[in-house]
Amino acid sequence: MTVFRAPDLTDFARRLLEAAGYAPHHAARSAEILVWADARGANSHGVLRIPRYIEMIEHGIIRPKAEPVVTTRNGAIAVIDADRAPGPSAMVAAMDTAIELANDFSIGWCSARNITHAGAVGYFALRAAEAGCVGIVMTASGPLMAYHGSRAAGLSTNPLSIAVPASGRPLLLDMSTSTVALGKIMHARDTGTAIPDSWALDETGAATTDAKRAVTLTPMAGPKGSGLSLMIEILSSVLISNPAISTALAGGNSAMNGAALAIRIDRFGTPETFARLVTELVTELKHLPPAPGSDQILMPGERGFRLAQDRMASGIPVAQGTVNRLAETAANFGLRLPDPQDA
Repeated sequence: MTVFRAPDLTDFARRLLEAAGYAPHHAARSAEILVWADARGANSHGVLRIPRYIEMIEHGIIRPKAEPVVTTRNGAIAVIDADRAPGPSAMVAAMDTAIELANDFSIGWCSARNITHAGAVGYFALRAAEAGCVGIVMTASGPLMAYHGSRAAGLSTNPLSIAVPASGRPLLLDMSTSTVALGKIMHARDTGTAIPDSWALDETGAATTDAKRAVTLTPMAGPKGSGLSLMIEILSSVLISNPAISTALAGGNSAMNGAALAIRIDRFGTPETFARLVTELVTELKHLPPAPGSDQILMPGERGFRLAQDRMASGIPVAQGTVNRLAETAANFGLRLPDPQDA
């Protein structure tokens, strides 16, 4: 691992994305979210994604200067067409629209059509919690994960995030519907480490421990993971008549979509009471007897908040394989990596 100062890594990511064609505000937003993920230990959604984002620009998958536009407003519901703009900007726009709707109608739902890879979706759900709402975010894309009972990719790893305020740090659930996110396979390739044989299938449909041979991810908890992913595809894609999975399985170009939901807490009661009750629930759960081998009981997002606090001060470690790919990509644009933390 090479450790970089968080501001230096963010500035590097911004400059590299901008050099590759991102509009400056898209580059800044994407860099912020990528380093936010790395700081929380979600390397799967961190700066390792940048070389792939640049490839997606070259292949026309990402339109780096496109702007999301609200195309439909109907009461508490809105739809944004992102026109394949960078995913982080599109999903910030979707959540901000959902919050705006919730302020008017107590609840707001904003669907986002034609987004691109958005990064760690917990960032967007947390945005709602910071605005006094419960936040729920989902995204859906083309086949990456086996449907339970199949040995071929039939669904995506469609992530789900839920954030709620508490008296201290919010609770932040951010999960993939696959056993692990694709980015964890990418991180294993960059670190040269083996993966558990439960994570992915190879080109023959057999379980593999070689991250370089992994082509199809497995669903979390078997039918539960694939069932949840299917429902996210329906809510995020089919609901707005922009299917990702059926189009791709029929041989067409797959779409990518998202949905952001914000619910005003103060329309049910006082936010202070809600936060206190959430904190009391957390306290009771933490008083449960720990299982053998467990030294503490963690709440959703707790480890990430702690790790981020430390890494924003002490630096962010990046796998050597990722460093090498970033350095090679940056050199193509006349840029170089920042100096390591201890330089």
